[in-house]
Amino acid sequence: MATPRKAGIPLSVLKVLDPCQLKPDSTETERILTVFDETIVKLEITRLIPRIIGSLERFARMLGPEITSNLLELQKLSVEIQDLLASPGDEEKRRPVEQRLKCSLRNTLRLFLDNPLLYYGLKYEVWVRESPADVFIRAFKEFRDFTLERLLTSPDEEKEKIQFMEDISLRIEKNTETISALQAELEAATQARDEEVKSKDKKIENLKASMENLAKECKADILQITKEGEKQRKEDEKASQDRCAVLEQDVLRLRAQFKALVLEHRASELVLRKERCKTERETEKWVQKYDTDMTEKQATYEEIEAVYNEEKAELALLMEKHALLLQEYTAIEEERRMLKEKAEEAAREAARRNDAATYIQAFWKGYLVRSIYKSKLKKGKGKGRGR
Repeated sequence: MATPRKAGIPLSVLKVLDPCQLKPDSTETERILTVFDETIVKLEITRLIPRIIGSLERFARMLGPEITSNLLELQKLSVEIQDLLASPGDEEKRRPVEQRLKCSLRNTLRLFLDNPLLYYGLKYEVWVRESPADVFIRAFKEFRDFTLERLLTSPDEEKEKIQFMEDISLRIEKNTETISALQAELEAATQARDEEVKSKDKKIENLKASMENLAKECKADILQITKEGEKQRKEDEKASQDRCAVLEQDVLRLRAQFKALVLEHRASELVLRKERCKTERETEKWVQKYDTDMTEKQATYEEIEAVYNEEKAELALLMEKHALLLQEYTAIEEERRMLKEKAEEAAREAARRNDAATYIQAFWKGYLVRSIYKSKLKKGKGKGRGR
């Protein structure tokens, strides 16, 4: 989870203070970091090589023949250089051996770098004790982080960091003054509390003394209460004995009543058993009678059911015939209705034709009358002009 940004801290200063947020922003920076990372990996591999050589048979299958042969050569050169270091006069012989040792180590590291999965597998397989090499590797990693911080910190960010550190120093001074004042107040409060505790201790001692006196005074009261309690206990014990005697008499009386009730209930039980046997016999008789009646009724029912089935079959045939007749009747009624509608339509059509003929005849008669009247008027006008 990402750490939330603290209030009042600039983003650039936060980046400088938290190296995890620093990211390369140029190719040169990435190259420098790549060199550092490869160097760290080489140092870690170099740290593992002595342990791998010590258990070479165990890791031979994992390493492969090429790396195994290089490790054997590296072991041989290491032994040879140790022998030469033991004799101080062989510096000329030691130099070429050292050169060969460096070349062999470089080749071995190159092979491990070409197979990163092998390196990570060996890193978790090989157990190595804490050594000065681990301290050097941690210091080199810190140097890598410091270099990354310096590479990614701009001048403005550096100024902001310095200003922020100065502000932090001022805050620390103010907080120190506040802490001093609070410590003084704490000492005063502690002193006042100690005095209050002393006064309460005195009060407690006085209360203890008064309690002791009160205990002495209460002893006589306790003896008196004890005597009265013993007297009351004896009285209660005597009353309890009397009550137990009364209860025993009641128990004897109740036992006699119980025996009388048992005898009475046994007699009534015998009567009830006889009645139950009689009832069972009557019930059995009624059940047999019921079975006989039901058998006869079942036979009668089967006969009636056979007659009913025959009549039902006949009714089904009649219903089928009725359905056919109903269809024929419906068709006939429909045909009659259509004929009636056609007759009514023909009557209406004849009435319309008669009305139309009457109207035409009336119109024609009027036309003839008007024509005759017009001709008579024309003749009368012609005679008048001739005169």
